[in-house]
Order: sequence, then structure tokens, then C-alpha cells
Amino acid sequence: MAELIAAPARIPVPGGKTIDEYVGRVNNGETAVSVAYMVAPAGWTEPAQTPDFDEITLVLHGTVRVGTAAGTIDVQAGQALVTRAGERVRYATGDGAGAQYVAICLPAFSPDAAHRAE
Repeated sequence: MAELIAAPARIPVPGGKTIDEYVGRVNNGETAVSVAYMVAPAGWTEPAQTPDFDEITLVLHGTVRVGTAAGTIDVQAGQALVTRAGERVRYATGDGAGAQYVAICLPAFSPDAAHRAE
């Protein structure tokens, strides 16, 4: 049955980034997938993580810098990056204009499943 998502749930995070989850554990209880719109300011970074989920990062504006074991990948507006469960990653923006992007996680994101470094 169709389900209208009238508004996202704002997930609080430190560092000035906003997460508006449209589909997922927080907003509608969905566990198979989460879809969130992110806005990250210039110079933002978060701790490295080794999540239990695959993540698709679709950049709409700016650049998301993703550190992996193989090196750093700059994902520009109009590009997407897929990272796999169990892969250590670290998301950041450069010193430019920040970034706006959509994150799709399979299964759905949860803070416990992200396994962020202390």
C-alpha cells in the first residue's frame, strides 16, 4: 500500500550537519532501507565508521569527500558513490561551499549500526 511521507524527521548530529530522514527507522519505522537528505557545511567532518549497511551517497550540490582504505574520493554534484557494509569510511566536506546530498542505506541506518570511531 502506498505511504505518503508528509515530512522528514530531523536527526540531531554534532558539527553543523543536518539529517532529514524521509524513510527509515526514525521517521516511519522502515528497517530495510533509509533515505535521508543531508546538508553539511564547509569544513565539516565526522568520525570514521565501519557500518553494517551499504550506503549510496548521491551528491546534489558541492562535494562530499570520502576517505577509504584505498584513498580519498571526492564525490562532486551529479555523482554518486556506493560504499559497502564492513568498509571503513569517513565522510567530510572540503573548505568550499559544503554539500547537499542524499544518503540511501541498505538496511536502514541506525547509530548503533554505523560503528563510529570514538
